[in-house]
Order: sequence, then C-alpha cells, then structure tokens
Amino acid sequence: MSDVATRIAGAPISWGVCEVPGWGWQYDPDTVLAQMRDVGIAATEFGPDGFLPDEPAEKAKALADLGLRAVGGFVPVVLHDPGHDPSAEVARALEGFVAAGASTLVLAAATGLDGYDDRPVLDAVGWSTLLANLDSLAGLAAKQGITATLHPHVGTMVENASDVDRVLEGSSIGLTLDTGHLLIGGVDPVALALKHTSRILHTHLKDVDAGWAARVQSGEVSYTDAVRGGMYRPLGGGDIDLKTIVSALEKSGYDGWYVLEQDTILAGRPDGDGPLADVRASIEHLRRIAEAV
Repeated sequence: MSDVATRIAGAPISWGVCEVPGWGWQYDPDTVLAQMRDVGIAATEFGPDGFLPDEPAEKAKALADLGLRAVGGFVPVVLHDPGHDPSAEVARALEGFVAAGASTLVLAAATGLDGYDDRPVLDAVGWSTLLANLDSLAGLAAKQGITATLHPHVGTMVENASDVDRVLEGSSIGLTLDTGHLLIGGVDPVALALKHTSRILHTHLKDVDAGWAARVQSGEVSYTDAVRGGMYRPLGGGDIDLKTIVSALEKSGYDGWYVLEQDTILAGRPDGDGPLADVRASIEHLRRIAEAV
C-alpha cells in the first residue's frame, strides 16, 4: 500500500466554486473549507480570485484556522499575446502561495475570453510567445520555491493532443495531469501518464462520462452545458482508468498531491449533503486504489 491516501487534496470547484461569470450558485468559503476538513481532506487549492482573502497573510490564516494545508492553485493567464507580459499578475499570485506555504502553481493558457466554450487559433508567433512565457514563469516561480506546471484545459490555448505535444517539445515546464480535461480535450490521460510520467508534477483526478466527452469534442454540446448535464462523475463512476494512472505515477516516484476535482455547476443551494456526497465517494474510491498500488 502506498501513501496516496495521505496526499488527497481538494478544490473548491467540487463545491461549484468557479471563476467563470454566471457559472452557478456559489458556496461560501467557510462552508467549503469546513466540509473539506470534516471529510478528511488534508489540503486544498485556493480556488478563484476572491474566494479566499486577497491579502497573502489573511489567505494563509483562513486555511490554517481550519487545519488545512495549502496546495497552491489554478491561475489562468494570457500567455500567447506578444503585447502582454503575464509576469506581474503571476508574481502577485505567488505572494499568496509563499505566505500560505503552498507548493504548486497551476498555470492555464487563458484565451482572454470568459468561460471555456470557445478559443481562438494560435499562429506561429502566438505559440512562440506562449512557450517562452511558460519557461519564464516557471523560472519566476522557482525563485520563490514554487513549482510551476501547465494545466491542459478545455477552452484554453492548450487543450488537445497537438497542443500538449507542442508544450512538451517546446518548453521545459512540468504538467498538471488533469484526467478529465485531457479526456474531454481528446487526449488519452492513461497514455500521457505512461509516456510522460517524468513531466507530471501535479495531478487533478477527475472521472468523466465518455459519452458526454464525445459530444463536447464533436461540438454537439458546449463544455458548460455538459458539466451542467453531469459529465463529471465521482471517481470510479466514469470511464477513466484511474487505477492505472495512479499506479504509474506512484511507481515513477511521484510524491505530489492528488487533487479531487469534480467540476460542478449548482442551480441553487442543494438539499442535504449536496456535492459532499460525491466528494466522499471519490475519496473512498481513491483510498481503495491506494490499497491496491
């Protein structure tokens, strides 16, 4: 048995908390963090801007008061625009990371548009700029003792297999392996985990209904509508071979967090446990995997 069970972290989006305008009804941070603690989650990502206090010391205290460690967080920034330098906004985010003792910067190559339902096509200049920014920002984070990663994500400039290959070949930054976004973007997360294990420095574990994913890939439904329709499932309830992925990472010496992320859209305040029931189911499934690897 590995120590996977001691490295289970959470993310506010499993409670429906997201940076996208109009995403859905939002829980308050006290409720989310207390429920994480009560269900046995050891650490959390920060969530979107404004979810936790902006002032670095207050952000750190909000987590420490509930006994939660800070993993780091998802920071979507425009990386492909030659006229835009993302270093200042990333430097501001890193202040909160350092204050809270967080370890991992999860960058996403934002389009500059709201939401994740559309993205422009990059030209050669855009790709060159994006790749150079990735290496530059990784260096900026490293000076603060933070590991930077790039998160392939539906509706960003790095979404599909070709995009991921260009990042792997054209930069040195490590990856956040997000099992759900990879599958929905047309990337086999198992194959990526097996082939590029050494580049995986952070992990978001999701499970996904492959039928919904195919409908997003074909353009039949938007990403947002698919999330609302239930594309994301508790771990073990979808079509991703999570056991093989976790086993490959553990055998490679991966010692990072496994962040449970089940993107959720809430129409209103849920009755009963709400998203917590799915979080519990995911934790139990991951613990069973931990016992087998």
